Amino acid sequence: MRQASLLYGFDVTVIGPKGSARRRVVVFGLMLLASIAAYICVPRDADLRGFDPVAMARTETGMWRDYYEGRHAALALKLYDVAREQAGFSPLDSARIAFAAARAAAKFQPTRSRADADAALPELRRYFSMLARAAPVKVDVESAARAELDWWQARREAVAPEEYGLLIGRVSTLLYGADGGFVRRAGVMRAQAMAYRDARAGMMTEADWRAVNSTLLTAYDALKWGLMRR
Repeated sequence: MRQASLLYGFDVTVIGPKGSARRRVVVFGLMLLASIAAYICVPRDADLRGFDPVAMARTETGMWRDYYEGRHAALALKLYDVAREQAGFSPLDSARIAFAAARAAAKFQPTRSRADADAALPELRRYFSMLARAAPVKVDVESAARAELDWWQARREAVAPEEYGLLIGRVSTLLYGADGGFVRRAGVMRAQAMAYRDARAGMMTEADWRAVNSTLLTAYDALKWGLMRR
């Protein structure tokens, strides 16, 4: 019930039970929105070393399948999942990381030379600058972005996986501050999994994808072990 009267020249409104209930609903709604915004936006104590090798191998295998089979939305969700579930970034930061990674790949895809490929560098710089917040060491973002682009281009130029795999290992060293045989082996094995897929382009079977997953699992196990020995 709402009643109004004049008291000393002012309009005094009495809020009845219905008005009070509406106010509680509004307050609850605002608190809920604030909680959702905080959950989405507030930075987390993310850690790049927190990944699970089994989950990483499975997710990366799925990303490759999505990419080559044209499932772009599914690929974006997996990129998000890696940042969110494996490194612990906030939902907002995970989405930004996934977007930067996807944009870098999109910029690189139509290029035909290493000079043209530099078009992907701005997005790679954004990508690594965000990852750097969860790195255990100070990251040279420029070097990481260029090393990433170097192995993308080397793979395109049919460089042996044993060679461009060392560039992948270099990126890991820049991100984690760890070097050594296990880190380099992890990079080479990821490259070998890529070469296996490339050699069977258009003919991949379920057994082939299981083989890719197995190689990636060995790679991420080696990387995890290399980080533990740091």
